[in-house]
Amino acid sequence: MTRVIEAEKVGKKYIIDHQKQEKYFTLRDSISSKFKNIFNGGLNSSREDFWALKDISFDIDQGDRVGLIGRNGAGKSTMLKVLSKITEPTEGIIKIKGRVASLLEVGTGFHPELTGRENIFLNGAILGMSKAEIKRKFDEIVAFAEVERFLDTPVKRYSSGMYVRLAFAVAAHLEPEILVVDEVLAVGDAQFQKKCLGKMQEVGKKGRTVIFVSHNMNAIKALCNKGVLLNKGKIIKTGSTGEVCELYDRMGINADERNTPLIERKRSSECSLDAKIVDIDLITENGNRQINIDSKKPLKINLTVEVYNPVSFQISIKICENNDLILSDLSTCFYKGPYTFESGTYNISCEVAPSFLTEGEYKINCHLAGYKIVDFVPDAYYFKVESFDVCNSGFSINQNQAKFYIEHKWNEAVKIN
Repeated sequence: MTRVIEAEKVGKKYIIDHQKQEKYFTLRDSISSKFKNIFNGGLNSSREDFWALKDISFDIDQGDRVGLIGRNGAGKSTMLKVLSKITEPTEGIIKIKGRVASLLEVGTGFHPELTGRENIFLNGAILGMSKAEIKRKFDEIVAFAEVERFLDTPVKRYSSGMYVRLAFAVAAHLEPEILVVDEVLAVGDAQFQKKCLGKMQEVGKKGRTVIFVSHNMNAIKALCNKGVLLNKGKIIKTGSTGEVCELYDRMGINADERNTPLIERKRSSECSLDAKIVDIDLITENGNRQINIDSKKPLKINLTVEVYNPVSFQISIKICENNDLILSDLSTCFYKGPYTFESGTYNISCEVAPSFLTEGEYKINCHLAGYKIVDFVPDAYYFKVESFDVCNSGFSINQNQAKFYIEHKWNEAVKIN
C-alpha cells in the first residue's frame, strides 16, 4: 500500500500576547502604551507560548478514510491546516504525496465578487488543473451542488448552504489525491450531508484518501475505516474507527464541558464570531428552567446571543442523541428569513410543541450561520426525558424500545367471517 502522508513529531506553536489594559482604553492610552513598551522593553505585556499541536506522529495510506475526532480545542482544525499547507508546522516533518483539496470553512478559496461559474475555474486552477480538465467535470460539479439557477451570481450573495454545497462539489469532483473536510458540512441539511458522505465513500473506493473531522460519531463510523483521537494537541489513540470512537465515548471527553459557560467554550476556526451564543435554556409551562422534562408537554427554548458586529444569520437548534444522531432540526430557515442584528445582547425564543421523545438522555447542538458560520456550539445543552408513561396507562417506553412515541388509537376488532 502506498503511503501518502507521513507526519513525524509535528508541533504547531502560537504566540499569545497578554496586554494589561483598563476597562476604558482610549487612543491616547494606546499611543502612550506603545511608547512605554519601546522604552521599557515591553514589560507591560507578557507573551505565552501556546502549542496547538505537540509531538504528532502518524501515517496515512492511499485509500484510507480517516476520521479525526476530539473535543473543541483539541487541535483538529490546526492539524488540517498543517496538512493542507495553509500553515507551516513549528517543528517536525510532514511528507505528502499527491494533490490536496481542502474544505475547512465556508468559502475557503472562493472570491466573493466572482460568480459560481468563475469560482469553479478559479478553484480548479488553484488545484493545478488545466481548463480542459475543469470543463470535463463542470456539469457534474454543478449538478451535485444544485446551484444551476445561481451559477452566474456572485457567490457573496449565496446563502451559507449554497456556498458549502458548491465548495464541497468543487473539492470532491476535481479529482484530488487527498480530500480534507472539516466540520463545515454541519451547515448543510441532512440530505446534503448524506450526499456528501456518499461522495466521500466513492472517492475512497477509487483509491483516493479522505481526512474527515466531525463531532458526529455516526458520520465518522459510516465513512471512515481509521480514526485518530486528539486531546489538548496530542494524539491519544490511532486505530480502527470503532476502537477510537469507543475510547472517545469512554473518556467522556465532552462531559467536562457541561459545566463550562457557553461563552467560554473554544470555538472552531471556521466561526466568524461576529456573534456568540452565550446561554441556552429549556423553559416549561410554569416558566422554570428544566433539565428533566416531560416531552408530552409544550416547551420553550430560550437563546441568549451577544452580537459584536452587525450581522445576519439563521439559527439552527438540533436535538440529538448522545451519539450525535440528529432527531430534529429546529431552524429559522423553515419559517422566516435570517435575523439581522446590530451590536448588542438579544434573547430569541422558539416554541416547541409536544415532541413525544421517549425516556432517555438527549442534547442540543446549536449554530448561527449566514454568509459564513457565525458560531457553532456542539453539546450546548443536555436534558433528560424521564419515565415516559403512555396516556397514564402504567406502561413506560424507554429508548431501547423506541426513540419516539407517535400518538395513535386502536379500534375494536371486527369479525369478518
